[in-house]
Amino acid sequence: MNWFTRLFSNTSPPETIAPMKKFLIVGLGNIGAEYVNTRHNIGFKILDFMAKKEALSFETVKLGALAEYKFKGRTYLLLKPNTFMNLSGKAVQYWMEKEKIAKENVLVITDDLNLAFGTIRIKPKGSDGGHNGLKNINLVLNSNEYARFRFGISDAFKKGQQVNYVLGEWGESELAALPERLELASEAIKSFGTAGLEFTMTGFNGK
Repeated sequence: MNWFTRLFSNTSPPETIAPMKKFLIVGLGNIGAEYVNTRHNIGFKILDFMAKKEALSFETVKLGALAEYKFKGRTYLLLKPNTFMNLSGKAVQYWMEKEKIAKENVLVITDDLNLAFGTIRIKPKGSDGGHNGLKNINLVLNSNEYARFRFGISDAFKKGQQVNYVLGEWGESELAALPERLELASEAIKSFGTAGLEFTMTGFNGK
């Protein structure tokens, strides 16, 4: 039994009735081998996990790498921008326009220092919270009204070491716990497209 089934075994998630059943799921990160296993790249890591689980392949495209996932009549475009974190907005805007995806069907995945490791918090909109990727997306889109998926990386760093911590690699205990957290994250993404934002927030926030 998967996470989604366990969470909602007593309720039936509502089917979203929308003329637009295409969703852009953006995982934020930095390109380059030196960043692959860093905390700041959790957006890439979640999408990589989902792609491997669903036997998807990423294709190098304009401004990023893209994989297409079809599930329950929905199409999920999994995007890993190759613009580096601070210029993520350019890729998000381009693929929204190219695929004619409305803001309400966009979900951006980021790391969050203010959440305990592995904790999920999904919100319909909000400030950038000091995250440079979100800051650039807000600037380029001239809006903060798109859903964001924050994955906790905790704040277990000493004073003055925030940058090194965020760009540092996962610890052994974190690596051991990540598979379960990544599984839950992938179920939350699927729920976003099928059950809708509100239901997904209720079911996954704080898990």
